[in-house]
Amino acid sequence: MSCSSLFHVMFSLLMMVLMASIVHSFHTNNAFFLKSQGVSLFRTKKLMRELLFSSSNSNDRMPRHDVRGNDDTVSVDMDPEEEKIQRIFMEHQQKAPKLGFATDVRTLVQYNHGFAVLSTNSKSNPGFPGGSVVGFAPDEEGRPLFVFSGMSSHTQDLLADPRCSITIASKEFKGAADGRVNIMGQCKLIAKKDVTQDIKAAYLKKHPNAFWINFGDFNWFRLEDIQAIRFVGGFARAGQISPKEYKEAQPDPISEFGPHIAKHMNEDHMDSTIAMIRHYIPGMDVTEAIITSVDSLGMYIKVKRTPRASDQFQEFKLRLPFPRPANDRKDVKNLIVEMTTESSATSSAK
Repeated sequence: MSCSSLFHVMFSLLMMVLMASIVHSFHTNNAFFLKSQGVSLFRTKKLMRELLFSSSNSNDRMPRHDVRGNDDTVSVDMDPEEEKIQRIFMEHQQKAPKLGFATDVRTLVQYNHGFAVLSTNSKSNPGFPGGSVVGFAPDEEGRPLFVFSGMSSHTQDLLADPRCSITIASKEFKGAADGRVNIMGQCKLIAKKDVTQDIKAAYLKKHPNAFWINFGDFNWFRLEDIQAIRFVGGFARAGQISPKEYKEAQPDPISEFGPHIAKHMNEDHMDSTIAMIRHYIPGMDVTEAIITSVDSLGMYIKVKRTPRASDQFQEFKLRLPFPRPANDRKDVKNLIVEMTTESSATSSAK
């Protein structure tokens, strides 16, 4: 098999595991820097096994991708320096602090754009699921609140069978590398006498122009009796949390204004982000670094990198943690300035 054919086979088999570099189920971020020439199937599989399957923090509830394959005999020499960069990167991502799964899910739901896909059991087409894009807002326990017209098909579905699920994507969602959560439960009608001002305020905070909430033919619903919560944070980062874990979790406070920080850094200081990556992850030279989210423990950054001996760039996410947890907006600013200064000083010294 030629190197070119080998590359395409490996790419299709391994991209889903290795491109996104944020493997939460093992508390590890792993990326695989495939090259158009000189890929070593045997050595890279061995490296992935060491880091993915030896983690002491694995969670049995988290599904695992099989990166082992059936053939460990094919071996084409990999550039030693590239292999060294891979190992340094994987070990860095493995140790990078991240929010817990429950906090991640609760944060995604809380700071969402307010729209999701509601799946119901169709009343008009029995045996088939119905899907609707709906507005929602979380209450103080993270339970989605809805205001539905009595004429809507999903309203009729829920009145006949309250069992449903809601799929919520992160605000920055652009593809499979971004987070989404699916919550299953029963969406129940809230009696008009029980529709409090707090419920209305929670919905209006997310949808300030929702003038229809006081229309007589609109009814309030809430997703209750939650049965299951499934979360996908990106490639190879998936799992479940219990309803109890979700109820007890609190949204990460920094994530609320994180998009504003990311926007400022991406528009005005991308060179600083690139320098920080180079400093804290030795050998990781990227040509583009777009911060996709900021939380109290660090940042997720989508980067572009062209591996050694290759003319094709890769695009994946990596985790860049803060030196210590951030408590407020000022603290985030100070941490980023501190990291930028340290990175700049190291770069100047070389």
